[in-house]
Amino acid sequence: MTARARLTRALWPALAAAFVGLLVYGLVLQSPDTTLDDAVQRGERPVAPGAARELPRLEGLGSRSLSDYRGKVVVVNFWASWCAPCEVEAPALQRIHDQLTSTNRGTVLAVTYQDAITDSKRFVRRLRLTFPVIRDVETELAAEFGTRNLPETFVIDPDGRVVAISRGQTDDAFLRDAVRRAGGGA
Repeated sequence: MTARARLTRALWPALAAAFVGLLVYGLVLQSPDTTLDDAVQRGERPVAPGAARELPRLEGLGSRSLSDYRGKVVVVNFWASWCAPCEVEAPALQRIHDQLTSTNRGTVLAVTYQDAITDSKRFVRRLRLTFPVIRDVETELAAEFGTRNLPETFVIDPDGRVVAISRGQTDDAFLRDAVRRAGGGA
């Protein structure tokens, strides 16, 4: 056996062990933060993270934050134009927004996630969405909510506490029930 073949044979187990180690490290590092989910599942209402974080509006000037809506039910939805389930759930979000605003009880606050401004604007126009949209440019708000996949929806009560979480595509039934539990009727 040549020196090169012996070296190659000796390196393969070390490379395989290093790969497995990196894979395990990556999985641990990428594990979603389930703190909010665990608290909500226990029937608790944890304080919504990042309430004071000001983020730029998609349309117009200025910024908005979750705390701007204190005293109202807020359905926070993380989405992107490239997310097919986000498009499917958008009409349900628009319906719950219409209901909340017609009774002056709340709003949907959409938060873009890793999306180009022009694509986000096109998505909003095409689907005729009227709820406010803010841009989480550095995905800092998403990180505070433990958001890594899209879409994700959080229903916040008037006291700024998380009542319900949908990690994945949401629908009318979830939204109606969660908004009712948050004090927004339905």
